Amino acid sequence: MPKPFKEWTVLPHGKLTRLEDNLLSVEGELHMPLGDFPRRMTVVRLDDGRLIIYSAIALDEDEMRALEGYGTPTFLVVPNNLHRLDAKIWHDRYPGMKVLAPVGVRDKVEEIVPVDATKVTFADPDVRFIPIPGTDDREVALLVHSAGGTTLVVNDLIWNVHDRPGFGGWVFSVLGLTGKEPRIPTIVELRAIKDKDALRAQLEAWSRIPDLSRIIVSHGSIVTRDAPAHLARLATELAA
Repeated sequence: MPKPFKEWTVLPHGKLTRLEDNLLSVEGELHMPLGDFPRRMTVVRLDDGRLIIYSAIALDEDEMRALEGYGTPTFLVVPNNLHRLDAKIWHDRYPGMKVLAPVGVRDKVEEIVPVDATKVTFADPDVRFIPIPGTDDREVALLVHSAGGTTLVVNDLIWNVHDRPGFGGWVFSVLGLTGKEPRIPTIVELRAIKDKDALRAQLEAWSRIPDLSRIIVSHGSIVTRDAPAHLARLATELAA
């Protein structure tokens, strides 16, 4: 992984896309030795106009102005220790932001930026900050209720990147990072999942949310079809 940035560094990215009145997303690209792969930032607007930035990506000035017009950047969620790349530069730009991170990686995140809290209540009943069971407190999710349904926002736990060509694509496939449907990559299962039973129970609980409409992942396409069924399948695969 590249070293965390010390100055505002804009890598290739698209435009902020409004998914719901309280939910934006933008996808960028990260250059790796074996090929570029996608990364995503999610923006949640609380009912008082404060913004939660989940897995931050530095954007160009036009998109940053659009984001600032949408609300006030207030919370910076560093969802695991591998997603620290833009954390410092976001905090430098908005020094009043509160940095949130999983308790299990707090020390790693604090090598880059001070962490204000590992648990939080946003004072908005439509948005929840959820440490993910079974990950040894190393991953956090958001659950966001909107007019169009409920959205689950996860980080490295679930990927939805399609197969890629060439040697790099073969390596990504061997590591379980790519495939035809959303997946828990093999490398993530080995590195981050410490209690499969606990994680399976959480996935099953999420799959039973009546109005679950999408799963936003940090790597790959947003899951917009059969989101509950994919979570139930992933839970079953963990039991195999």
